[in-house]
Amino acid sequence: MSLEDVENIKKRIENFKKTLMELTEAPGSQETAEHKIREMSAEVVDSNPYSRLMALQRMGIVKNYEDIRKYTVVVVGVGGVGSVTAEMLTRCGIGKLVLFDYDKVELANMNRLFYQPSQAGLSKVTAASMTLTKINPDVKIETYNTNITLSTQFEEFLNVLKTGGINGDRVDLVLSCVDNYEARMTINTACNELGLKWFESGVSENAVCGHIQYIVPGESACFACAPPLVVASDIDEKTLKKDGVCAASLPTTMGVVAGLLVQNSLKKLLGFGTVSWYLGYNALSDFFPSMMIKPNPNCSDNFCLKQQSEFKNRVKEEPECTNVDLPEDIVSHENNEWGITLAEDEPTASNNTTELVEPLKTENLNSSIKSDGEYLSLNDGLEFAYPSADQTAPYEESLVKETESNVDDLRKQLASL
Repeated sequence: MSLEDVENIKKRIENFKKTLMELTEAPGSQETAEHKIREMSAEVVDSNPYSRLMALQRMGIVKNYEDIRKYTVVVVGVGGVGSVTAEMLTRCGIGKLVLFDYDKVELANMNRLFYQPSQAGLSKVTAASMTLTKINPDVKIETYNTNITLSTQFEEFLNVLKTGGINGDRVDLVLSCVDNYEARMTINTACNELGLKWFESGVSENAVCGHIQYIVPGESACFACAPPLVVASDIDEKTLKKDGVCAASLPTTMGVVAGLLVQNSLKKLLGFGTVSWYLGYNALSDFFPSMMIKPNPNCSDNFCLKQQSEFKNRVKEEPECTNVDLPEDIVSHENNEWGITLAEDEPTASNNTTELVEPLKTENLNSSIKSDGEYLSLNDGLEFAYPSADQTAPYEESLVKETESNVDDLRKQLASL
């Protein structure tokens, strides 16, 4: 049997698996499709899948949660982080979800979340679409089994970003969940060209660190502005992988990173809280570093430089904030049964300060000292709790007494002590 025959058999087996999976999932999909919810309801009943989400609106966190149905999010890379990200967005009721990946589900992926052993052999986007549609049929799922790093398929990716929105316009947000520099740079180039905001994410090869980064073309650093150390050192990324050695992966770390990614995506789309520009995660010490990376004026991406120039011009055109003196609020009470009125403020003593100071300059200081009676005069019915200093009996031992002893006698008395 030739190698070509073996490949043909493998393709036929894959097609059989796909057909079997579709036939197995079809009845369930038809059942759930009949129960699609046209409008999100805040009614607290067990049959309402959005009651807990709409509670965010009742509690004042989100102005209008149902706006989430207007947005289209693209997830590139449906692996350990991307698959969980897609599931979270689906459960949140996102309007449209576009998935990009060209890999297949393998049993080696079962240490991660989302995928199941029965889906082995299927393309990740096909398996993800089946699962996500069953979770929430209200979300429109669109899949592309495409390698965006290929020049022949980059135009398709770019076109989806331009016209993949719910109404045929641009998508609202791009989430990068890929695991290699080449794919990240492809997303970076496309988003810089279109001026699209996007999130970059990743997990380290030792499975205990991760990060997310919010990138606004022109305002913050793009992925080319501050490349990884390996790339900046002119090391080929592909040479780092050794035969028979794979990177570690923990579902916990990938779940944490996916949660941070979706949380900040929701904050950006629905307009609540503060979106993190860069948020890291170190599982060994539970350390979450946060920072904002400015764009590099010498970035190697020409589209990034163009976006930086446009952002600077927008900032210059923005009107400056000026302090405007607001008129005082006049308090008026129509019902004033007690006849209470406000009196004009009396002039303060500060106006007479100069009058009090001037005499002190010309008159003798001793003559200007007043008696205690003048300073410490009290109204009728009031008295001091303690006597003044001149009325206090002196402490006898503190007084100096006269004596007939001479100095030598006093010295002898001191020595005898």
